[in-house]
Amino acid sequence: MTPPVSVVVGAGRAGGSFAAALDAVGWDVSVLHHREVARPESLAGADLVLLCVPDAAVGEVAASMERGPDRVVSHCAGSLGLDVLGDHPRVGSVHPLVALPDPRVGAERLRGAWFAVSGDPLVGEVVAALGGRTVEVPDDRRAAYHAGAVVASNHLVALLGQVERIAAEAGVPLEAFLDLTASTLANVAELGPAEALTGPVSRGDWATLERHLEAIPPAEHDAYLAMAAAAATLAGRTLPPVGGGSVDP
Repeated sequence: MTPPVSVVVGAGRAGGSFAAALDAVGWDVSVLHHREVARPESLAGADLVLLCVPDAAVGEVAASMERGPDRVVSHCAGSLGLDVLGDHPRVGSVHPLVALPDPRVGAERLRGAWFAVSGDPLVGEVVAALGGRTVEVPDDRRAAYHAGAVVASNHLVALLGQVERIAAEAGVPLEAFLDLTASTLANVAELGPAEALTGPVSRGDWATLERHLEAIPPAEHDAYLAMAAAAATLAGRTLPPVGGGSVDP
């Protein structure tokens, strides 16, 4: 079966990653700047157009394209539904659940990744070609899905930034904690979040939390207590007043 002729719009991290990954598995892929798609000849013969542009630009770029009855117009924005693609007759979305720091690393990570898909079945062929796994997310749940993705990636990075700052108070480098983070993620994958939870909150050891709050800078307290409250909820406990206050779990 001949792979679809595909056009990736946008040569940034996402666009470069998709283009390189699909090219590596034998797809006929070209990359266009978003201003080029307004010219009808730029999409001649394309079966699939994948918009890898900033979320705020997806609707405008889609609207600038000529409608084609057999062409699938899709995007890779996690928080957007299909309505942003307007009145193109065949539409879809395919959002990878991996971080794409640059096209080389991103292309490798797309192979075998999880993807949230919706719309035309052709986007499923993208995932299949990359050996990935799919989860279908309807439009009315896209924002909740994407919020989960942000917590899983961006908020985790922010938490590790806090680890780095707090560890610096003890003269310990961030690198010393990364194996702990990796093993914790492995535990979550094997056991699920509730069973993987360890530490003072899981034991109801509130005195240790008090010592932590005495030791770390006051600027770190709000974030520490917010996550302690979340851990307490996961453990089926209620976080008591600690550090002169409390956070409702």
